[in-house]
Amino acid sequence: MSLYSCSGLKIDTSDIGPGWAKNSVNTVIFRKNAVTSNNKYQFTSYYDNDSNLVLAKRNLSDNTWQVHKTRYTGNSRDAHNAISIVLDGEGYLHVSWDHHNTGLRYAISRTPFGLELGDELKMTEKQEKKVSYPQFYNLQGGDILFMYRSGQSGRGSLVLNRFNNNTREWVQLHKNLIDGEDRRNAYWQAAVDKDGHIHLSWVWRESWDVATNHDLAYAVSKDKGQTWERSDGREYELPITATTAEYAWKIPQNSNLINQTSMTVDNQGTPYIASYWSDKGKTQYRVIYLKEGKWKMENTAFRKTSFDLSGGGTKKIPISRPEIMVNSGNIYLLFRDAERNNRISLAHKNISKGKNWKINDITSYSVGKWEPNYDHQLFDFEKELHIFVQEVSQMDSEGLSEQKPTTVKILEVKSLPKQ
Repeated sequence: MSLYSCSGLKIDTSDIGPGWAKNSVNTVIFRKNAVTSNNKYQFTSYYDNDSNLVLAKRNLSDNTWQVHKTRYTGNSRDAHNAISIVLDGEGYLHVSWDHHNTGLRYAISRTPFGLELGDELKMTEKQEKKVSYPQFYNLQGGDILFMYRSGQSGRGSLVLNRFNNNTREWVQLHKNLIDGEDRRNAYWQAAVDKDGHIHLSWVWRESWDVATNHDLAYAVSKDKGQTWERSDGREYELPITATTAEYAWKIPQNSNLINQTSMTVDNQGTPYIASYWSDKGKTQYRVIYLKEGKWKMENTAFRKTSFDLSGGGTKKIPISRPEIMVNSGNIYLLFRDAERNNRISLAHKNISKGKNWKINDITSYSVGKWEPNYDHQLFDFEKELHIFVQEVSQMDSEGLSEQKPTTVKILEVKSLPKQ
């Protein structure tokens, strides 16, 4: 563990081990989760240079990492095939990995808080043949929500499974929560608030081409994912379609609108959605949030340039997708931007005070094409920001660089800046 200062912030850094860096598979933002914890242990995962699935854990009180190379591998050559982890209420680690329109790969640790995985398992044996973007979310009582896309880009459906911590079984809640009607599919992000409500937002994509992303829609569930409502409490008739969806913000195609970003919820149950798109020749990070029953948009307006977002596959993009956090009236965006020499940066603002966004760089060095992931559980309960960091490369359309392995580490921001 080493401590340093950057932009006035005190940062602890903890090295874990060497990871695959020829693309961004270890750092893509849709890893839910790259790092997670309970009140004692913290876990993370990554691919090493031989594509082995590696798990690691530490006691939060002593910072010594235990690293374990599992018996499993994944197709690390495709940056979609990320690893997602979560702890259930009994302390068992659930891991899903290696998906891009492929069969479900899923295993559970043999013991509570253990790193040795058991055999690969099915969940429900329903719609598990074409899985992409597996994501875990912790629910109240130790239950787990599992979301993934079934099908391909532009033609997929959103599947929801729920793990019952008491019965130790998975059930499928929805085989097609958001229906693209065989003409489009939803790229989503989600968050669970302190009352256990599941907030979900998404953009639509009309084809394989990212340029066809459009609009930002919203739904919320107050019964662990069974039924879904609009923000005004009107219940959806499921599945949700482009016609029936509530739109938090209308954004046309060809706006450089990115998919699969992040969202969060404050202690009052207010949802905040982070994204970016272009307007008037600049691509800006933006926050959409609900206030007094109406959707508002906050334009950060601190970027100076734009770029063309089009085509298929994983893109080489000059900025990362943003992670969002809220605390004590302050909104935080975690990101990486070529305008700031690809360092890790934290932008913050207290919207109620009407001040300009301020930016603190968390690293003095470039992290390549890294995207942000942080320990959501630790931040939600302790307001401690622990960030998964690795310098990685990314070429367009699943190309690979010759980059050698780089160190996987956790950065801890000791205190958040405030306005």
